[in-house]
Amino acid sequence: MNITKENIDALNAVVKVDIVAEDYQAKVDNILSDYRKKADVPGFRKGHVPMGMIKKQYGQSIMVDEVNKLLQESLNKFLTEEKLDILGNPLPRVQDDFNWDAETFSFEFELGLAPEFDVDLKSKKKINQYNIVATEDLLDEEVKNIQTRYGKMSTLEEATEHSNVTGTFVNEEKGIEKKSTFLVNDLKGKKNEKKIIGAKVGDVIELETKKLFEDNNKLQHILGVSADEIKDLDIKVTLTVEEITKTEPADLDKELFDKLFADGSVSSVTELREKIKEDAEKQFLQQSDQHLLNSVIEHLIENTKFDLPADFLKKWLATAGEKPLTEEEAAAEYEKSEKGLRYQLIEGKIMKDNDIKLDYAELVDYAKGFIRTQMAQFGNMNPEEKELDEIAGRILQNQEEAQKLQTQLISQKLLAFYKENMTFKTKELSYEEFVKEAYK
Repeated sequence: MNITKENIDALNAVVKVDIVAEDYQAKVDNILSDYRKKADVPGFRKGHVPMGMIKKQYGQSIMVDEVNKLLQESLNKFLTEEKLDILGNPLPRVQDDFNWDAETFSFEFELGLAPEFDVDLKSKKKINQYNIVATEDLLDEEVKNIQTRYGKMSTLEEATEHSNVTGTFVNEEKGIEKKSTFLVNDLKGKKNEKKIIGAKVGDVIELETKKLFEDNNKLQHILGVSADEIKDLDIKVTLTVEEITKTEPADLDKELFDKLFADGSVSSVTELREKIKEDAEKQFLQQSDQHLLNSVIEHLIENTKFDLPADFLKKWLATAGEKPLTEEEAAAEYEKSEKGLRYQLIEGKIMKDNDIKLDYAELVDYAKGFIRTQMAQFGNMNPEEKELDEIAGRILQNQEEAQKLQTQLISQKLLAFYKENMTFKTKELSYEEFVKEAYK
């Protein structure tokens, strides 16, 4: 057997595999001999069927199987030994005149080679790194929300500016029938407030959805419609009032603090606000980190220039899935996946050049941390280590879940690397300002 590689250019190559009879014949003969021992053919004693009959019936199919096995094994071994960094999988070249009755067989495979490139982490134009702070207004609002959640509720005969109204919103044409609760002073504009203030249980009120609430997300939740539907929704709905209540805010005293923090860590309004600020900014940090990582990824893709074996990858995509793709479909799929592939190569290069590795023990620890967080949400604050090990083991046996956790952990490691090795422009702002600027 002989294997050779011919480079077409820096990104494309062809591997040729020549197989002769002596490479596979002994294996084929052994299998045929075993078939002969087991063959049960009328007119012949078991094990005495003529070999010529066995060869005629099974010879070529066994030979084809053995050649294909040998071909796959030798190709994989060659790629490993030659340390070829390929994209996709080798593509066999179709040979119209191929003959299984020939003495020797020649197979050719097209390869798409990974490009060689360098990654420059320095940039004249600095990427924004946002430091999101919890403002006094946000803390005021959250304290108010806590007082409302733990406040005392009473029933009212008619709606007032500060009452909660529960009722069913209906629009038959749009299929809307949703029971919801809202605060009267959350309504947008005096015109809408006037329609509700003074209403009693059983009243039916007609409202226009356009400009009903300041926040479209609130309107979407109250009407129970999709995000796409809410964008340009301008219809009339009827509201049948079913309940009117008022919440007396809870006092900011020890009783409330102990309900919120049973460990006694908060004993004053100042400490409560500090705790709210700390928790909020932890959540903000997660969002700013994710935005920073996304920005770095976009920056690296845009500023790390290299060519890809595009024609090869399109041909490979056409055959890689369960269903073959047309040339046009494969080209469209390539367009969708090109940026992802580019960052995958950049990420691999950065990890290799900077010895960023991920071992199984780290993945287990990361999975256990994830499990701890999940269990804490259901009140189990101190799970046993043995229980965590067992759950982590089960999760990591699921290939899809293990891959998801591995991707998350690699992203964490790379973000830490980027923070240490890249220079960013730090910008401090509120959460509302962050949303407006980062997602404009």
